[in-house]
Amino acid sequence: MFSFYLILQFLIVLDMKHHHNDFESKTRWVVYITAIVMVVEIYFGLRTGSMALLADGIHMGSHVLALGLSWFAYFMVRKLSGKENFKGDTSKILSLAGYSSGLMLLIFSFVLMWEAVHRLYNPVEINFVEALIVAVVGFFVNILSAFILKHDHHHSDNNIRAAYLHVIADALTSFTAIVGLTAAMIWNIIWLDTLGAILSSLVIIRWSVILLKDSGKDLLNL
Repeated sequence: MFSFYLILQFLIVLDMKHHHNDFESKTRWVVYITAIVMVVEIYFGLRTGSMALLADGIHMGSHVLALGLSWFAYFMVRKLSGKENFKGDTSKILSLAGYSSGLMLLIFSFVLMWEAVHRLYNPVEINFVEALIVAVVGFFVNILSAFILKHDHHHSDNNIRAAYLHVIADALTSFTAIVGLTAAMIWNIIWLDTLGAILSSLVIIRWSVILLKDSGKDLLNL
């Protein structure tokens, strides 16, 4: 009976290592894609003088940081798992990375809401065509990243969930921006763009709080 238990535990560890290696590869590719888009947007933002492109490029940088953290967590787990003298729990590294990413996501959502409320009371002229191009590019890049990061919930962890939520949150903000900007351009209702940003912020806040609770429970063994 004891031998069967040891074999079962060994198989579980092998299965988790397989999934962690798969998640590491997925997050690495998403970091590459996001970093390339960031560089391109910043370059053309500076070249053309487009503030929308430049701002979105800098915004992409925050996602490179968050997704890079997820990638680094899997890298560390793989390295430490191969060391016989390491006696710690590598799953805590993934939970800590997920918790840190959740905090970044929460901060991002509050900043987005603050900017949206500020814009509501202090409207500015919008270059609709330019802004729509940026929003559409951002949306499709994040949809591609979401497909790459798609995972089986039963074999997932809070780290891959955090990475997935980051790209889904960004896709959501891009989608609401597309809808809001299109409506504002057609009917000249400027505040629709701002309303979309506020609604997106509320949804992302809910997602980040759930992620923080789940990863926090894992860290505290609750």
